[in-house]
Amino acid sequence: MVVYMLARRMARFLMAVCLVFAALSAGVFGDSFTVLKAPQYITFKEGQWPLSAERIPDLAALTMGFSVEEDLSWPGLQTGSLFQRPRANALIVVRGVGSLPLPQSLASYPVENPVPFTLDSVANTVHTLFAEDTPVVLQLAPSEERLYMVGKANAVFEDLPVTLQQIRGRLSQDNSILNTLPPNSLSRNNEVDLLFLSELQVLHDIAALLLRHKHLAKDHSPDLYSLELSGLEEISRHYGTDSQQLKDATEILATMLQKFADDVFSIYSGNAVVEVATLKSFEAPLVRKTRSILESKQISNPGSPYNLAYKYNFEYAVIFNIVLWMMIVLALAVISISYSLWNMDPGYDSIIYRMTNQKIRLD
Repeated sequence: MVVYMLARRMARFLMAVCLVFAALSAGVFGDSFTVLKAPQYITFKEGQWPLSAERIPDLAALTMGFSVEEDLSWPGLQTGSLFQRPRANALIVVRGVGSLPLPQSLASYPVENPVPFTLDSVANTVHTLFAEDTPVVLQLAPSEERLYMVGKANAVFEDLPVTLQQIRGRLSQDNSILNTLPPNSLSRNNEVDLLFLSELQVLHDIAALLLRHKHLAKDHSPDLYSLELSGLEEISRHYGTDSQQLKDATEILATMLQKFADDVFSIYSGNAVVEVATLKSFEAPLVRKTRSILESKQISNPGSPYNLAYKYNFEYAVIFNIVLWMMIVLALAVISISYSLWNMDPGYDSIIYRMTNQKIRLD
């Protein structure tokens, strides 16, 4: 009996150890998608539902109230209000780490299939639906630093430093973030550390510009911010995963992202969604290019010499349904009206036929 009880306790202990190890492994090694801020009318449910990286742009589109080409069957996002949409969506992609110690987050989900993705489709939707307005669409990538803006937003962000040389001069100024960072092992004389510090400076300057120009957050068009940070990945590659530089950089970045989320959420009066996607490394998808020997030589688009298909509009299904059902309703209305007129009893039409009665004329 004693041996049996000891065996049961040992089995429970081993099971608890396995569960703790699995949780720690998922938190340390697994990629994650974390929601820092969201309005009350957008609900993210707590749970460990995996989210594919290639569907993150669709999730960002749905949170902004836009439609997507393919339905997203993911239970983490509940259906929100039909009459309210957030004024801004800010997505920060952090490469080189699976998770960050973010102190104040609404929900966090594991990310699977971490392939490269962009929010270009969401940006195109914003410009298509709000072409007459001045939406802020700001995208920053490490490989090709680009700031894509339109309208009045261009004058606001045109002085924002994006290249490494510009940010190096920005860090030398008195109001740079170097004067606000806690003591750490990073040095601005090192190119690897300078890349990480430059990304922190960009985050700080974007929030500062929005604080100075709050009128951008009060218009009717939604704004989009897509920032991809790779400085942490370079620090991990240069110093190692167990280095003090990586630990300091991780803590500093988590604090900076939390402050950026608080500033953006406050500027937009609580009508903004701020997400952070931490991806340790991107997986390049393997694509096998094939060509059928039975390929038809008939050109589907005669106006294109390269046999390209017609440009597909993702609103085609919506327009087709509107036209189809309107034609059906009009056809049924015409049939029902024609049938009623054909079988109408003249005796019920009292106005016309009573006025032709001789008796009424005499009266």
